[in-house]
Amino acid sequence: MRKQDMNRDWTATAGTLSRALPYLQRYDGATVVIKLGGHAMGSDEAMEEFARDVVLLRQVGVNPVVVHGGGPMINAMLDRLAITSEFVNGKRVTDAATMEVVEMVLSGVVNKRIVQAINAQGGRAVGLSGKDANLITCDPADPALGLVGEPNEIDTTVLGALFENDMIPVIAPLGSGRAGETFNINGDTAAGAVAGALKADRLLLLTDVSGVKGADGAVLTELTAQKIRDLTEDCTIAGGMIPKTETALDAMNRGVRAVVILDGRAPNAVLLELFTEHGAGTLIRP
Repeated sequence: MRKQDMNRDWTATAGTLSRALPYLQRYDGATVVIKLGGHAMGSDEAMEEFARDVVLLRQVGVNPVVVHGGGPMINAMLDRLAITSEFVNGKRVTDAATMEVVEMVLSGVVNKRIVQAINAQGGRAVGLSGKDANLITCDPADPALGLVGEPNEIDTTVLGALFENDMIPVIAPLGSGRAGETFNINGDTAAGAVAGALKADRLLLLTDVSGVKGADGAVLTELTAQKIRDLTEDCTIAGGMIPKTETALDAMNRGVRAVVILDGRAPNAVLLELFTEHGAGTLIRP
């Protein structure tokens, strides 16, 4: 690359940083909960880039919390162990044998992969599940689903302690029952419950689509709660997008300022959403 081309690139980078200043100031001290979906984790390169973005958030004064899923990894392990898994209305039926695999994969392989990636970029990540320090207490979601839980109580004490020490919580979506059971929690649901308890400034739902789409197939850049209800009623919002928008509405009812549904596979998606004027994905406000 010629020297003048390099200078042009660095000038563009400096200009981008300068334009980001108002947004950096806007989110200084804010809490941002990021739901990282199993499909959005992608390759090692994608994980490295995501980890770098999370470390940058912490470096500029944001308190990031990562809540992750791991459905594809759970499916792969169940297949290897020849354990049949069933779904009811898109949710995994979790019996005792399946629960062992779910906990092993989420709290073990997936959680520690994310923690390691963040620490490799200079962050200080700590892996947790909702069982640790009574973070998430659950009630059974539906008897037909077995050990699937609905968050009922969130104790954020441990998260506050980690924030005070500049650490980044990485949470596996598991919870404790009142009788000592272990519950599997939908990742979006867990992220929404944690974000609500923290009164987070933003809940970012990283998925494998570019956002909520209108009837014409174009991404809707901003929605209100009422517009979501209207689009759901006329079936524009359908399928797998329904639980995500329901999570968004529930999180805002719990005190989250806004929710964004965005494509976690896009390069630097989190930074684009928070620190640029145009953002990324669909912004949902009360």
